[in-house]
Amino acid sequence: MVPHPHQYVHGHSDTESERLHYQATKLADLLHYDTRYLPGSSVLEAACGVGGQTVILAKNSPGAQFVCVDISSESLRLAKRRIREEHIENVIFQQGDIYHLPFSPESFDHLFVCFLLEHLPDPPHALKEMSNLLKAGGTITVIEGDHGSALFYPQSPHALRVIACLVELQRQMGGNAMIGRELWHLLNDAGFSGISVSPRQVYADCSRPDAIEGVRNIFIAMVKGVRDQALAAGLIDADTWERGIRDLYRTTERDGSFAYTFFKATGVKSR
Repeated sequence: MVPHPHQYVHGHSDTESERLHYQATKLADLLHYDTRYLPGSSVLEAACGVGGQTVILAKNSPGAQFVCVDISSESLRLAKRRIREEHIENVIFQQGDIYHLPFSPESFDHLFVCFLLEHLPDPPHALKEMSNLLKAGGTITVIEGDHGSALFYPQSPHALRVIACLVELQRQMGGNAMIGRELWHLLNDAGFSGISVSPRQVYADCSRPDAIEGVRNIFIAMVKGVRDQALAAGLIDADTWERGIRDLYRTTERDGSFAYTFFKATGVKSR
């Protein structure tokens, strides 16, 4: 089964909703400059969440029709509101479990999956179920992060420790925070052909203040958000946690640097 909405490691607070929206907007050019769908095509966005990616997709391809599904009614409410505010009309929302979607086989020309597989206990099963909804020759686009790709200066074992807490919490909930590096194999095993994986790296130093802001408001904010869970699980003590967060912020100061890699994979359904 897909995880219940409350098993999402980052939670469903208003703060997290705003972080997701900020993240989608901030990373739009990096992740979606080459995401375009032809007019008249049908696209399934699986696990659309609060609609951060939906807005970008729909604006990039105004002639395509998007069906956006999520298991959380609250996330869908926020996504619908965001779409209304942007005056977007080529999107339909529907609540559903990605393992049991109410669509006929071969209903869609394209499938878009972003920041979903990392939270699933069985990504291969999910991909195979969703691929059944694609027409032969249809495409899949999958985007995932990889917390193991975080590189920074000054190096800090304490900063690595707090990141490891997030990775472990996600593992305990059935997910994989380092799934980005596995996308080629996952799509290949799910029967897709013509697979291409493109690493998309975020890099920040003092010469790139916009990128520094993104590191603080996306990655560090995401790690900070699991503090109480990490302490409750006994993964770390409060002093070490605070030291690790301080050291992460230290990488965004004048003599620091930070890099993180997202992975974008595409493939074609050949049968």
